Amino acid sequence: MKVIDTGLPGCVVIEPAVFGDERGYFYEGWNAARFGALGLPTAFAQHNVSRSRRGVLRGLHYQWPGNAQGKLVSVLEGEVYDVAVDIRRGSPTFGRHAAAILSAGNKRHFWIPEGFAHGFVVLSEEAVFTYLCTAPYDRDSDNSLRWDDPQLAIDWPLAEVSLSGKDAVAPLLADMPAERLPLFVA
Repeated sequence: MKVIDTGLPGCVVIEPAVFGDERGYFYEGWNAARFGALGLPTAFAQHNVSRSRRGVLRGLHYQWPGNAQGKLVSVLEGEVYDVAVDIRRGSPTFGRHAAAILSAGNKRHFWIPEGFAHGFVVLSEEAVFTYLCTAPYDRDSDNSLRWDDPQLAIDWPLAEVSLSGKDAVAPLLADMPAERLPLFVA
């Protein structure tokens, strides 16, 4: 397994070792001992699967306060542009983002720690996206940030996207009340 630094502390891309032959391939999507040795989580509370068509943009979402989630994300079918944004008040990288192309072909995973907002846009005709969460979903601590916030300067690869009603009217990071953002702990 190869770990690729994204420039945001704790947020990494993981390339599993893939073993293949004419019959197909095999790889470990998650291994508690190996992840633990890298300082990554060894326990998850929830597993989610999402299927979306080309141009669907989901995010930027985060759980706070109360049920902050770290997420290990990957794609089983298709291809997505996946983004993590550091939204921890007081963080030296506050408002910065990291992005990765995740696909069934590259089999990469993206670890997004607690305190980061997360979003993705589907680049292929369709994609099946899966993620393991360190905490269960809690509607009362569910938040969204504006996907096209100029302060975040995310260079989304598609000009036209399809959004949920909630994501279309999400606030800018600068307009989010401080108590709705996680606090950076050194």
